[in-house]
Amino acid sequence: MIETRANTKKLFIKTYGCQMNVYDSDRMMDALAPHGYETTLDMGQADLVLLNTCHIREKASEKVFSELGRLKELQNERRALGGDMLIGVAGCVAQAEGEEIARRAPVVDMVFGPQAYHKLPDMLVQAEAQRHLHPSLKRAVIDTDFPEEDKFEHLPSAKKEVTIKRGLTAFLTVQEGCDKFCSFCVVPYTRGAEVSRPVAQVISEARGLVEAGVKEITLLGQNVNAYHGDDKGRAVGLGELAYLLAEIPGLERLRYTTSHPRDMDDALIAAHRDLDILMPYLHLPVQSGSDTILKAMNRRHTAAEYLDVIARIKAARPDMALSGDFIVGFPGETDQDFEDTLRIIRDVGYASAYSFKYSTRPGTPGASLTDQVDEAVKTERLYRLQELVNAQTTAFHQSCVGKTLPVLVERPGRQAGQVGGRSPYLQAVHLEGSTELIGAIHQVEIIGTSTNSLVGRLKVKAAA
Repeated sequence: MIETRANTKKLFIKTYGCQMNVYDSDRMMDALAPHGYETTLDMGQADLVLLNTCHIREKASEKVFSELGRLKELQNERRALGGDMLIGVAGCVAQAEGEEIARRAPVVDMVFGPQAYHKLPDMLVQAEAQRHLHPSLKRAVIDTDFPEEDKFEHLPSAKKEVTIKRGLTAFLTVQEGCDKFCSFCVVPYTRGAEVSRPVAQVISEARGLVEAGVKEITLLGQNVNAYHGDDKGRAVGLGELAYLLAEIPGLERLRYTTSHPRDMDDALIAAHRDLDILMPYLHLPVQSGSDTILKAMNRRHTAAEYLDVIARIKAARPDMALSGDFIVGFPGETDQDFEDTLRIIRDVGYASAYSFKYSTRPGTPGASLTDQVDEAVKTERLYRLQELVNAQTTAFHQSCVGKTLPVLVERPGRQAGQVGGRSPYLQAVHLEGSTELIGAIHQVEIIGTSTNSLVGRLKVKAAA
């Protein structure tokens, strides 16, 4: 939360979708705090409401328009009481459908894409000027360009200019955009081409987060392991960046997401071997186990090549746990193609996974494919796939029982006398203990499991 000051305005941000959007929302708060905004959890009390949207999920734009209908009612209530509410739509839906949003929802004051949130204070000035115009003249402020300037260079430093209460974990975007052009994905069209932040900029932000109390950082990117940041004229990959970040005093854990199999190079795999700070948990989507479907998806790797990458990773880090993404019912997927996907899941053995039925995204190559799979077939396949993955997740949780794991204790538990944290494998862990344990990594013996978490017991050091 932003430190309260006199004459502050209330800001409410609703964040949809991915971790990248969570990071973007935090940086929007950073951009607005010097201009008198503090966050509120009550949308109805907000002077400014921002919807930070994601285009990955099905019917994403319709969900946004539904939310805007509710916001119009809240805005009318505020105006009836003598106040007002500015409304903005940000993120990937805004990038893809900026003019359409402004046309269909006149209640919106601002529409801006992921590359423009550093301009938010200036857009607010323009929106404030528009609100005094006659409704027939009022126009939404729209910015969906891909600017040449680096937005990160124009954002305030959270450490120096904005007082934000940081938790023990934080996201840090190091790369944006994607050049892969998978046929089902809108990211290249809404986030643009791959861009990596300079090494010095990443290190500086990471140091600021650690100085603010962060113990664990997750590096973010639409294709994060394609990172190639500049370091005084030399390109640095994600593996080398991990070594540099590991030198920051006080940073105890490092993660990254989301990766592409084609960019798991030797240097990054070696970093997993060498760096204890780099957690043994990797999200590496494959999407399908069928080479025919992988080719139709334009994934540019085969199932065998994916399995080879997994083998190399596990050879370097035997305790590595994997998670993945799967799309069922991609156009043209046969029963055999689906069985190939189940086979690759059995071969890898996932700790967790995300799975979805294919749905078309306007503007992507997949949207024009005619060999669509029947919805009932997709539903049945998704059920079978999730049943297999859930069994693997349960087995992975059970395999942790009896082990002692380092747990970063982050918060009070849901019950009195309990605290909660995360294992190296990103599992939630609950244990008996006082809140004095919060803020540090403790050795915890895993004594049981529940549906989505582990149950632990603090490992007491033996007396000397």
